[in-house]
Amino acid sequence: MSGQAQLLPGTLDLLILKAVSLGPLHGYGVLLRIGQISERALLIEQGALYPALFRLVRQGLLKASWGTSENNRRAKFYELTALGRKRLREEADGWNRLATAMASALAAQPEEI
Repeated sequence: MSGQAQLLPGTLDLLILKAVSLGPLHGYGVLLRIGQISERALLIEQGALYPALFRLVRQGLLKASWGTSENNRRAKFYELTALGRKRLREEADGWNRLATAMASALAAQPEEI
């Protein structure tokens, strides 16, 4: 079994919002940041990332602007909007509640029932 985890449906947007909340990033930088903050456990494919970035911009959760990447290429950079920060807080709170509940359920012992 590999050290990589499968993404659950609906978690990509949350991961993107979190990655961009740490500082403006271009698309490929978002991929790298998600890998970094998940300690390489989550690797996103570009084919999934770019439609999600487009959707988050369209929803007003991210702002996109053109700039120059670290290798001196023109790239679109993404930043979190105020609405994006609010959504990130809400989604993170919900995810943390679910993770706590799952941890409690998985830790249950027969003598506790």
